[in-house]
Amino acid sequence: MAGNREFFNRRLHSLLGVIPVGLFLMQHLVVNHFATGGEESFNNAAHFMESLPFRIFLETFVIYLPLLFHAIYGLYIAFTAKNNTSKYGYFRNWMFMLQRVSGVITLVFVAWHVWETRVQAAFGAEVNFQMMENILSNPFMFWFYIFGVISAIFHFANGLWSFLVSWGFTVSPRSQVISTYVTIGIFIALSIVGVRALTAFI
Repeated sequence: MAGNREFFNRRLHSLLGVIPVGLFLMQHLVVNHFATGGEESFNNAAHFMESLPFRIFLETFVIYLPLLFHAIYGLYIAFTAKNNTSKYGYFRNWMFMLQRVSGVITLVFVAWHVWETRVQAAFGAEVNFQMMENILSNPFMFWFYIFGVISAIFHFANGLWSFLVSWGFTVSPRSQVISTYVTIGIFIALSIVGVRALTAFI
């Protein structure tokens, strides 16, 4: 019974990491990338997202609750996993370890980002270009955001590879090699989008 529950929790954790959390990450990166078009471009995109109907419902049930489960169960996985990279230095063993490390880093980053933006917005601050410009004008915060964004993107891209395997989409060794290259491409592409967006604010 306990084994069935853990199997279900791990499958749900994997699914939520891609849908909806991973999709939200990509959407968030795209919205932020509007900053490369200037202050007005970003503010218009942010305002559009803020004005979506049922926004509070969507944020709660499509973003925050799935993210909360993924984060809490992810911590359990991270701190109970047996990493054996020192004994078996295979590529996938390293990816397994880095997935756990990047998950913890991403959780810290996301918690801080939510505090600086969504929580402050609840107290009356406006989430706009100027807010992000003020945050990223601090060199430490800029590099913290760079590191956090890249970590989040890596966690998503590498987790996508695991999702495809665990859900039976890539069963053969050849399909897993192909998905490795695809997910590396996704990591590189989204990292470019994320870094360009951050540099646009400064």
